[in-house]
Amino acid sequence: MSLLFSPLSLGPLELSNRIVIAPMCQYSAHDGCVTDWHHIHLGNLALSGAGLLILEATAVEPRGRISHADLGLWNDDQEAALKALVTSVRRWSPMPLGIQLAHAGRKASTPRPWEGGGAIPADQPDGWTTVSASALPFDAGYGMPQALDAAGIDALVAEFAESARRAVRVGLDLIEIHAAHGYLLHQFLSPLSNVRDDEYGGSLENRMRLVLRVFDAVRAAVPEKIAVGVRISASDWVDGGWDIGQSIALARALDARGCQFIHVSSGGLDPRQKIDAVPGYQVPFAEAIKAQVAMPVIAVGLITQPRQAEAVLAEGRADAIALARGILYDPRWPWHAAAELGATLVPAPQFLRCEPQAARGVFAR
Repeated sequence: MSLLFSPLSLGPLELSNRIVIAPMCQYSAHDGCVTDWHHIHLGNLALSGAGLLILEATAVEPRGRISHADLGLWNDDQEAALKALVTSVRRWSPMPLGIQLAHAGRKASTPRPWEGGGAIPADQPDGWTTVSASALPFDAGYGMPQALDAAGIDALVAEFAESARRAVRVGLDLIEIHAAHGYLLHQFLSPLSNVRDDEYGGSLENRMRLVLRVFDAVRAAVPEKIAVGVRISASDWVDGGWDIGQSIALARALDARGCQFIHVSSGGLDPRQKIDAVPGYQVPFAEAIKAQVAMPVIAVGLITQPRQAEAVLAEGRADAIALARGILYDPRWPWHAAAELGATLVPAPQFLRCEPQAARGVFAR
């Protein structure tokens, strides 16, 4: 039997297979609300046959958006729009749905990717003053962020918890806390972006403090039936930065607190990063963390072929495989993987007639 198509439990959440659709920003929201684009895009992915769909990075406050066109979940209008989307998707797909709650920190106030790089100055339309662990800009051309003070940190923790409560009311099954890719929580973790001299800076214990506070607050804010996990960057890929040893320490601390999965990516904090992005280049990070924790570990990053994904699981290097750009390119990747690996899945009945003769048996009826 294919391991990729075997069930997996993320705490209380049962997945029918181990294919996870990773959060992918669409930069298509209006005032933080989902639009018709999200109905089309997410509806399509919800019919893919994957075991779990996690919605894109969703800001917990206005300053937390990467761009003005990011999703948000800090007010009633956003909650109502997202609930309508979830209700629509659930009408046609049984796939579990999660959301990634996020704050971009010093990497906020940017144009959409197809509109150019860099940042939008705070005094320009669609721009604002950013915040971070310390007053250190991400790169040349980015504004100087304001270092969060104690009151700002307390407010941030409360905002994550409130957005989590909204996610529950929307009807989502899972919450992923975004502590990766150089965004705010990662900015507190890394000594390259955190030069604070208070209880949130300096030692590893201090730099981990905010992520652990946010996890505890989110976990306490939602019922036990909701799976709660964290996405991390396991390495900054810069000397002297956040690395796999520190990531293991964080993973063990989260595991001890009842974290129900960890999603292992890398990079994004520092423009000096040097990444050799070969197929499966982040899997060794997932493998190293899996050896140290009891919670399921999700591997991601240039895992594009079904047999490659199957091998990662068969070798015990991770518990689930996340797809991002690969499933945008091929939204029926799970169907094709099932055909290649001799597995079955249950499509929407409207699609039964499309099963090719050469792949008979892939669709369970």
